[in-house]
Amino acid sequence: MARGETYEEFTAKFEPKKTTDDCYTPPEVYECVLGWAHREYGFDLAKVARPFYPGGDYEREEYPEGCTVVDNPPFSILSKIVKHYQERGVGFFLFAPTLTCMGIRSCCKVVVGAGVTYANGASVNTSFVTNLDASQARSAPELRAELDAAIERLRREKAKALPKYEYPDEVLTAPMLARYSKYGIDFRVSPQECSFTRALDAQRGQGKAIYGSGYLISERAAAERAAAERAAAER
Repeated sequence: MARGETYEEFTAKFEPKKTTDDCYTPPEVYECVLGWAHREYGFDLAKVARPFYPGGDYEREEYPEGCTVVDNPPFSILSKIVKHYQERGVGFFLFAPTLTCMGIRSCCKVVVGAGVTYANGASVNTSFVTNLDASQARSAPELRAELDAAIERLRREKAKALPKYEYPDEVLTAPMLARYSKYGIDFRVSPQECSFTRALDAQRGQGKAIYGSGYLISERAAAERAAAERAAAER
């Protein structure tokens, strides 16, 4: 470990980088998409296939007559996947990246631009491609609204689960300054009145740290920060 580096920062360097090919769909998001697609296109829910899973091979997967693939495929080979299904007459409704989905010309693009955070933490602006729709490209306001609602529920549930620290006035972090900026509060601290820190003593004993690091500030600056907090709470 480097000097001054927390354990969390040290171990994070060895975690695999997240890519759009590792986007495991939250069940709430998938059920939302499946429900909308079923209502829109009327396929048999008993014949829905999900061939994209760790270790799976969509090319060797058996697709029963009349089945529909509703799944989140590797985006890097999406064009190849679409071609594979089109050539074999397999119906599909697939997750796709919004910014590049229009380049897949052999099917309909259902563009909603939903900001989905997948189970592995990767955040992707998401739309869909399908051969179930007669359009070449379309919007889907109802699907977008349902996805937004599902995403917001997930966000709130995650926020409830995250531990919340009540820092003393002598601690200054980036989220605090961002909050002051949001509410029009001018707060600043000079180099002479602060000292960089990654964690409080109480946190170090538990292997915790200040997320993103922060500063310990002087008594005078702490009094000003307390006033800034009161002002922000009133706005």
